[in-house]
Formats: sequence, structure tokens, C-alpha cells
Amino acid sequence: MPLTKIALEEHFLDPRAAADVLADPDKLQRLSDGGGVMPEYYRPILGLLGDFDDQRLSTMDKFGIECAVLSLTAPGIQLVEGTADAIAMARDANDLLAEQVRKHPDRYRGFASVALQDPAAAAEELRRCVGELGFVGAMVNGYTATGDGGDAYLDDERFTGFWEAVADLGVPVYLHPRPAPPTDRHAIAGHPQLVGATWGFGVETATHTLRLIFSGLFDRFPGVQLVLGHLGEGLPAQLWRTQYCYDLNPFDKRIEKTLPEYFADNIHVTTSGNFSDQALITALLTVGGDRVLFSVDYPYADTELATTWLDRAPISESDRRKIAGGNARRLFGL
Repeated sequence: MPLTKIALEEHFLDPRAAADVLADPDKLQRLSDGGGVMPEYYRPILGLLGDFDDQRLSTMDKFGIECAVLSLTAPGIQLVEGTADAIAMARDANDLLAEQVRKHPDRYRGFASVALQDPAAAAEELRRCVGELGFVGAMVNGYTATGDGGDAYLDDERFTGFWEAVADLGVPVYLHPRPAPPTDRHAIAGHPQLVGATWGFGVETATHTLRLIFSGLFDRFPGVQLVLGHLGEGLPAQLWRTQYCYDLNPFDKRIEKTLPEYFADNIHVTTSGNFSDQALITALLTVGGDRVLFSVDYPYADTELATTWLDRAPISESDRRKIAGGNARRLFGL
């Protein structure tokens, strides 16, 4: 029988913001360009992102998803240049999400949005979201604007206070993709189809993850748990080679463990938008059945495809049960 499931990378947008973009072709074009998709693709997606009560719940019911952890869709707060604006937008998004979780306490949980433009404010907001709103972690959409026209990755020392809050609270951080900075897109110039989920998202997030590992983040905070979507953004298939070449050329980096050990101790991966038997088996062989979790990537990916694939994937029933919901219950205390 199909297993009921918990889904972890399921996105939302304020319905008013979705309607505003849909009403303005220029805004829709800019948003689509930023995500590496066509407006024709994004138009129906926006309507689904702003829905909490109708299509979303009926889809969950139809395909056996008992609970979804919702998060503000990318690029979320990380794109916002103004620090004060970012702080206000994060709080508004979290309050909106908390309202929906209260309306549907058995169906929804929340990931906090955090304005890392001000790391201290981000830490404070995460504490509020976990302590007062009952959220189960944070969703960070890649590198973040710094408020001074620049960008920073999460291994930057300025974010130490945020990671301290994550460690103190004992909640995971879901590292979600966004396109590489415009200055780093030379290799895909002239190929807009490669900007987003088709290719660029995975490469960018995999690199970000390696930055975190090689910065010694998990040595300083050994209890911190990072979650990666899309079955690990390609990293499980590359870990051996990356470790081998790093051992030959470590430069000035000295970390306490090997890459597979960090994946075993600090990193989980989800199935969001990557419903491939080969990728799943590679992840299981690399990180183990206790660290793979189910996700759809709603509404960007197809819920029926995601759920029926997991029900039929050529894996053990023990691993299938863990992935469907057991691991999420343990990691998030659901």
C-alpha cells in the first residue's frame, strides 16, 4: 500500500504578491528571468504558490501527503538589498505562514525566513519563529545580499552569530538554491535555460555546501544539521573524487573529518524535484537511509510523479518507510 508522506520543500508566496506579479507582465518577466524559467511556466505556478486552502490541500490529500513543511519561495529574502526592508519582509512572511499553520495545524509546519542582511536580526527572528511560532527550522535561499550592494555566502564570519543560534535551538537549516551571481555566469551566457533548476541551481548550491564544509563550520558547530534538496545537488555522486583531489591539494584548509563523514553527521538530502532511481540509490549508498527525506518541490514539481515514484522505487521497504516520513519525524520532532 502507498505510504503516507511528509514533504519538506514545499513553497508559498503571499497571495497579494502573487497577484501583483500576475497583473504586471514586466514583473512576471523579471521574476521568470531570475529563476531561469519562461513566463508561460511561471504564470500558473504563481497561482498555486499563493494558495493554502484549496488546490494545495486537495493535492496533498489525493497523493497521501499528511504534512508539508512550507517555506517562502526562492529567492525569498536573500535577494532584498535594503536591510530594513529585508527584516520587515521576513517577519511578514513568517507571520503569514504562522497564520496558515494555525489554521491547518495537522497539515502544515513552517520554515523560517531570515534576513541575513543583518545576521543578528536573522538570529533573533529564528529564535522567535522557533520559540513563539513553533517553526521547525529555517530555509535560506543561497548566498544573501549584504545590504551594501554585495553578496555573501554562509561561511562568511559575519554569520557566526546566526549559526550559534541555529546550534542553540537545535533546528536544521534547509539550504535552497538560487542562480549564481550574475558575475559568475560566464559559462552559461547565452543559455538562459541553464540559469535555474535545469543546471545552475544544483551547481551553485553544491559549491555553497562545500564552502560551508571546508570553512570548518561543522567542526565549530558539530550538532548543526544542513538539509539539501534534489538528492544532494549532485554531491553524493562527486564526494569520492572531491575528497581524493582535496587530499592531494588541501591548500590552507584543514578540517577534522572527511566529506563522507560530514554527510553522515551533519547533512540530510531530500528527494525534491529529483525522482530518479539512480540518483536515489547513489544517495542511499553515500549518506544512508537515515538521511534521505521525501519532498516534492511543490508547486514546481509534480506531486503525483513524486509520490508514485517513491512508492515503486527499487529500495528496501525499511528505507522507503524512513524516507516517506520516519526520518522527517525524527529530524523535526513531528
